[in-house]
Amino acid sequence: MRGLLITAEDNLVSIASFDYETSAQLDVEAHIETEGQILVEGRMLSDIVKSLPNAPVTIELTDSRVIVTCQNSTFTLATMPVEEYPALPTMPEVAGTIDGSTFAEAISQVTAAASKDDTLPILTAVKIEIEGDKITFLATDRYRLSMKEITWTPHDPQISTSVLVKSRTLTEVARSLGGGGEIEFRLATAEDDAELVGFSSGGRRTTSLLVDGEYPKIRSLFPEESNIYATVDTSLLMEAVKRVALVAERNTSLLMMFSDNEVSLSAGQGDDASATESVPVEMEGEDITVAFNPSYLSEGLNVIGGQYTRFAFTTAPKPALLTGKQELEGPQNEDYRYLVMPIRIPN
Repeated sequence: MRGLLITAEDNLVSIASFDYETSAQLDVEAHIETEGQILVEGRMLSDIVKSLPNAPVTIELTDSRVIVTCQNSTFTLATMPVEEYPALPTMPEVAGTIDGSTFAEAISQVTAAASKDDTLPILTAVKIEIEGDKITFLATDRYRLSMKEITWTPHDPQISTSVLVKSRTLTEVARSLGGGGEIEFRLATAEDDAELVGFSSGGRRTTSLLVDGEYPKIRSLFPEESNIYATVDTSLLMEAVKRVALVAERNTSLLMMFSDNEVSLSAGQGDDASATESVPVEMEGEDITVAFNPSYLSEGLNVIGGQYTRFAFTTAPKPALLTGKQELEGPQNEDYRYLVMPIRIPN
């Protein structure tokens, strides 16, 4: 539905949206003179509210028109029949709670590898595996994989389940609820009619239908051991990749030569534009030359979550595993792993 359902009662204004797949509801305190309910065009109202100054807003219903007033600004909108709006889905029961900032960071990291291609709907989802007090998020678009582990507080310490939730839904939830303290994570039970997942925090609530299908078994693709390691300052490498990638044409690779405690980056060739740059690294093992899609590499570095990034290689044709480190000589952060497929290097 393109409308927003606004309900005024009990000194609260409730704003709800629903597209038959995802629902969202926000409650805010308000001074209410007359209780009631209206349905208005959502995008128009959203654009209006974003443009208003930080000042009290008055909403008034006159006949079939809604008048929105803020200081010297007045907008008049048409209403739609409230009875045409579908009933919002019932929120599932609370399964446990997650720290909002922890959840938001996890979602930003794992969704970096989720597919944006709606022709492969199963890959636009994030798999959420729950075992006791541990939640593991998994995502892939076939060219890179990501895995993030966090702890939470389940109501049932023995809980063991998994669900598939659309990546963009989780991103919206993290954006809207991530800064509000603890998030209630809600899961449908066997007795519920719909396969739903829900999130709530404060006066905000969201539900989403689960994605149906068999998710690829990507856990086994993360290597248990590697024999070549390179640790590099994350921000230095990100800036170098950004500059060198300026000359990389669409679907061309960024070459990385790890040797003599530095990584040399290059892109472009022949009479066309080209670029090279080097960044110091700490090497363990043999020299190695690999090539990556610069966008996939940049997106992984951007969410790696450490001052340093450690690359772990087995051989050049095999995927590279990226993990974050806060200190050069310290341990890597194993709770987040980003695996990126290399591109074949032309002869």
